[in-house]
Amino acid sequence: MSSFYGISASKLRRYYRNKLSGFQDWEHRENAREGLVFPENIGTHISIDETCLSQGELYTVVTNKGARGKRGTIIAILNGTKSENIIPILQSIPERLRKKVLEITLDLAGNMGLIAKKCFPLAVQVTDRFHVQQLATEALQEIRIKHRWKAIDDENQAIEKGRKLQKPYSAKILSNGDTLKQLLARSRYLLYKSQHKWTPDQKERAGILFELYPDLEKAYELSQRLSWIYNSIKDKGVAYAKLGLWHQHVEASGFKSFNTVSRTIKNHYRNILNYFDNRSTNASAESFNAKIKAFRSQFRGVGDVNFFLFRLTKLFA
Repeated sequence: MSSFYGISASKLRRYYRNKLSGFQDWEHRENAREGLVFPENIGTHISIDETCLSQGELYTVVTNKGARGKRGTIIAILNGTKSENIIPILQSIPERLRKKVLEITLDLAGNMGLIAKKCFPLAVQVTDRFHVQQLATEALQEIRIKHRWKAIDDENQAIEKGRKLQKPYSAKILSNGDTLKQLLARSRYLLYKSQHKWTPDQKERAGILFELYPDLEKAYELSQRLSWIYNSIKDKGVAYAKLGLWHQHVEASGFKSFNTVSRTIKNHYRNILNYFDNRSTNASAESFNAKIKAFRSQFRGVGDVNFFLFRLTKLFA
C-alpha cells in the first residue's frame, strides 16, 4: 500500500523513525554502526560469527546461546572482522564477565580464533562441525564440476566437428533420460545427501554417475565417512582414532582437494575434537544470521545502518 489516508508510505516511515520509535533519543544514534556491546548479556556458552548487513559490509557478532535467539542474545555487534580492531572493544568488557565464558563456538577463520583466545581466555574453543563438513562437500563438488566442464568442452568439440563434416550433432541420452551434461549438473544435490535420503530418481542418477565416474563415488564415500564420524561417534578418543583413519583414506585417494581438507583438519584438530565433549555447534549463530537477513529483507534492505542496528538491538539485546 503506497499511502494511508493520503499519507505516503515514505512519510509514515520517516515519522515512525523520527517520532515514534525512540531512535532520536537513543544514545548510540550517531555511532551505532561503529559497534555496540552489551556486557550484561554474556553467558557461559557463546558463539562468534560474521554477518553481512548491506552491500558487503561485514560485522562481527557475538551471541549468547542461552538466550535462544530472543532478547539478551546479542553480546556485541561490531563493524568489521579484523581481530586488531575487534579485540580492544571486547576487552573493554570487564574481565570478570569475560571469564564467565566456558565455551565458544566458531568457524575455522584464524581471526575468530584469535579474538576468542584474547577476549575469552578461559573458554574452550569448539570449531563448528558444519564448517568442517562443508569443506569436504566443496571438495567433492569441485571434482564433479571438473567433469562437467570437460563434458561441456567435449560436446562443443563434437558440435564443431559435426559442422565441418556437415553432420548434425546429437547428444547421447542416458538410461534415465539425462544427457551427460545434465547428469553432472543434476547430481549436485544428491551428492550433499546420505544415500538413505535419496529419492528413487536420485538413486538411479547416482548409479549411472558412479558407473561413469568411479572417482566421484570414491570422493562421495570420503565425504560421507567424515559425516558419519560426526553423526555417530560420541567419545573424543574414538573420534580422534577415526579421524586418523579418515586421513589415511584421503591420502590413499590422491584427491588434491581432499588432501587440503585433511591438512586443514590436522591444523585445527584440537578445536575440532572439542566438539565431541558436548557436541556443541555454531547453529545458534547461523540461526541468528538468518534472522538478521529476514529482518533486513522485511525492511527492504539497510538504508540507515544506525537505525537498523537500533531496531535489531531493541529486539535481540
